[in-house]
Amino acid sequence: MTREHPRDILLVTGMSGAGKSTVLNALEDMGWEVLDNLPVRLIDRLLAPMPGARGDEVDRPLAIGIGAQTRDFDPDRIVKLINRLRSEDGHDIGTLFLDCAGSELERRYSETRRRHPLALDRPAADGIAQERGLLAPLRSWANRLIDTTNLSANALATQIRTTFAREGHGEPTLSVMSFGFARGLPRDADLVLDMRFLRNPHWDDALRPGTGLDPAVAAYVARDPAYDEALAAIDQLLLLLLPRYQAEGKSYVTIAFGCTGGRHRSVHVAERTAARLRAAGFSPTVAHRDLGAAPQDSLEGAPTAADREVAREPGTKLK
Repeated sequence: MTREHPRDILLVTGMSGAGKSTVLNALEDMGWEVLDNLPVRLIDRLLAPMPGARGDEVDRPLAIGIGAQTRDFDPDRIVKLINRLRSEDGHDIGTLFLDCAGSELERRYSETRRRHPLALDRPAADGIAQERGLLAPLRSWANRLIDTTNLSANALATQIRTTFAREGHGEPTLSVMSFGFARGLPRDADLVLDMRFLRNPHWDDALRPGTGLDPAVAAYVARDPAYDEALAAIDQLLLLLLPRYQAEGKSYVTIAFGCTGGRHRSVHVAERTAARLRAAGFSPTVAHRDLGAAPQDSLEGAPTAADREVAREPGTKLK
């Protein structure tokens, strides 16, 4: 009889030093629940239905790391357990085996100066040979196998993210913010884009009290001759970079737009860019760090040539 909410489960096993920690870390970054070296006899208890469990807790995929150093490790017992979890409880459970050539494992142990868990007082080669024989039944039975001999940790993590990506999991948390250079750079920004090349609404008496959220201010900024070309280039850059950040497993991406005071140009461009990203399928949050800061002429410096050009427009005053 199957349970009402079967879990999507992946057992991660293989040779010590083949990359189990890298795989589990990548899965955790993708939103999986991860447990390492859980005693085999406790897996049943872990998967037992819990009264009142939330749907998101049940739906969250689970990765369990097991290996030769796991308490009560027995490959034959593990195979029987997995078969029972599939047939009786209906869990979608798979096994990923990480293999690696013995010479490469010896090199990794030598570089890190770690001892093999099965050869604490002997050469690593002895432990590797013993472990390979112990894990042979699991290797033959596993439905996924990755040979990490020629893979760097980053390449292995990328392969895991590609193979096990699920919709809604693994996407970086995307933030778009505005700020004023007069109050310093934001500490957590990954990309900082300077909007001070655009003409400044601060020098229009009617617009100075407003912010980049006001339609009149937004229209003023958008009439800058460089606006369309520059913002199109920024859009193209972000649409190129964001999927690459996701592929590299970056958990947080913050894009910061700055202007002098953080009230006009940066605010408008941040809102406009966030809307473009939403239209492209991303889900950014927007924050305006310095929106409440008081305007001050001395912070803005002298009007630029672009600002002075606006003085020729009808109905525009320039200090």
